[in-house]
Amino acid sequence: MSLTRFQSKSSSPDPSAASGAAGRRVHVVTFGCQMNKYDSLLAEGRFRRAGWEVSGTLEDADAVVFNTCSVRDHAEERAWSWIGELKRAKALRPELVIGVMGCMAQRVGEEIFARAGHVDVVAGTRHYHNLPALVERVREARAATGSSSSSVRARDRAARALALEMDDPVAVDRSDEEYSGDVSAWLTVMRGCDLNCAFCIVPTVRGRVLSRPVEDVVREARWLVDRGARAVTLLGQTVNSYGEDFAAPGPDETRHRGRQGRPGLADLIHRLQEIDGLLRIRLITLHPSYLTPELARALRDCDKAERFLPLPAQSGSDRILRAMRRGYTTDLYRRRVDMLRDTVPDVELGSDWIVGFPGETEEDYAASEAFLAEQRFAVNYVFKYDPRPGTSAAERLGDDVDEAVKKERNRRFLAASERVAFARFSRHVDGVRRVFVESVGEREPGTLLGRTIHGLPVSFAGGSELVGRELDVRIVAASAYGLAGEPAAQDSLTT
Repeated sequence: MSLTRFQSKSSSPDPSAASGAAGRRVHVVTFGCQMNKYDSLLAEGRFRRAGWEVSGTLEDADAVVFNTCSVRDHAEERAWSWIGELKRAKALRPELVIGVMGCMAQRVGEEIFARAGHVDVVAGTRHYHNLPALVERVREARAATGSSSSSVRARDRAARALALEMDDPVAVDRSDEEYSGDVSAWLTVMRGCDLNCAFCIVPTVRGRVLSRPVEDVVREARWLVDRGARAVTLLGQTVNSYGEDFAAPGPDETRHRGRQGRPGLADLIHRLQEIDGLLRIRLITLHPSYLTPELARALRDCDKAERFLPLPAQSGSDRILRAMRRGYTTDLYRRRVDMLRDTVPDVELGSDWIVGFPGETEEDYAASEAFLAEQRFAVNYVFKYDPRPGTSAAERLGDDVDEAVKKERNRRFLAASERVAFARFSRHVDGVRRVFVESVGEREPGTLLGRTIHGLPVSFAGGSELVGRELDVRIVAASAYGLAGEPAAQDSLTT
């Protein structure tokens, strides 16, 4: 099999290719996390820059790109299923270019060509910006070999493109893009992860930490706000480790800088606080090891920052946390959260949890339930352990908890988390909360959906003219998954 490989530094889109792409359409399908959604938007922007149109459907696209996830086996299987569905489309339309990008592409690489022979492009997590060039070169290679190929399949195999290198810093410049989002926007501030959690594939598929310069992030945030965004979610695998890879700052850096004098997430929040028109700053996802007093003070002092932190505990058993290589004990987690709540008393927390991790006993599971109740997490995501190839847990620990036990613990933990969340949400009933209005409800006409300053979902009656604004809402009811309210005095409206 002959593969055309393109190094990132030589594969940037050629502006002269725009005229050749006129009238061509690309459709991007996204699986997985918010960072994947952001990367898909960036890929679409690069296609537009190269003269392509973005299509909302598969049927009229000249190229289809799947942005994939590898965090769990189920996410990969969904991607494989969708990719397989396109085999028939490729048979009917041989000129269709099919690309696979993102985490699964980075993890399995050339295996995609072996398992799905109709795929033309495989691009890793730091090649979204190269996709238009990769697709165009596949088309050019097909044209160059078309007359001499014995078959369409042989021609396509000769024209394949593989790009998995991870040494490109992937600078982001969206200044000439169309903004295709709405009042809430994603903004990736860093890529990769320097931690080595035993269950996690992210460092393998996303690489080590690479933080974007503060000025670059602020520039993109202003770009988003100028085009209608009013809430910006800062994304990173461990977003509160932002800046840990920076060199020591110069004398003109801000006074909020964090450990070892480097600018960090607290500095970034203070800078974003200054942007006129930006109403909300959100964070996904944090790690207890990087929860600092500087960040806590930034949340306290910046009224645009939501008082909600997704701070995954993963387990309440120190023995299991050690096996997970999480880098903290429950006591350290507790002390970090106590510091946070002393500084920001009304902060709400969310957590991810894994049940059925290798070696987990009933006693370990009970410790997780107890820690859930103790820390009073408002939002919880519960997962059965899923061994991922290439992780240390899969290689060292196996998968020794029976699947039926995993399912039963998953069910019990979901029920426990609902009880804790309901109690936490109920604390807001009868209070007035500042709410950012995100959208119109799809199920009930005349219903608006938003989030309180504590990051909790709330629904209430109102018109679409309120989307993208802030107003005070009186909370009248709670469930384990959200709040219901009614607008308070209308003179509290903020645009």
